[in-house]
Amino acid sequence: MARLLAIDYGKKRTGLAVSDEMQMIAGGLTTVPTVDLLGFLLDYVKREPVERIIVGLPKQMNNEPSENMCRITPFVNRLRKLLPDIPVEFHDERFTSVLAQRTIIEAGIKKMARRNKELVDEVSATIILQSYMESRRM
Repeated sequence: MARLLAIDYGKKRTGLAVSDEMQMIAGGLTTVPTVDLLGFLLDYVKREPVERIIVGLPKQMNNEPSENMCRITPFVNRLRKLLPDIPVEFHDERFTSVLAQRTIIEAGIKKMARRNKELVDEVSATIILQSYMESRRM
């Protein structure tokens, strides 16, 4: 099997996570500046087999798309053109930043490290991917 890759797309930086090859466990990959994201992804899929890309779907509590969707949609359209053999799916990302912060605190990460927004983005991508994999198992 190939890996699943998740994207927590942000205006300035984007968190990334990948599954193991058996698609059982999600793990943080890295955080990259959003301007470098496409190049990073194209390079990554050359080195690692990726079966599917999961993009966090930003929704508000009333189920309306958040303002970040106006940036995500063009990115996903471009990604689909550049990587036509890899399906790209959306998965609800509501509360992932809150869950990421809580996870970081519960992991015992020191206060200064918790301020690292890159860590929050990477953990958010991991939560999106783990949630996606669990939803597929049900």
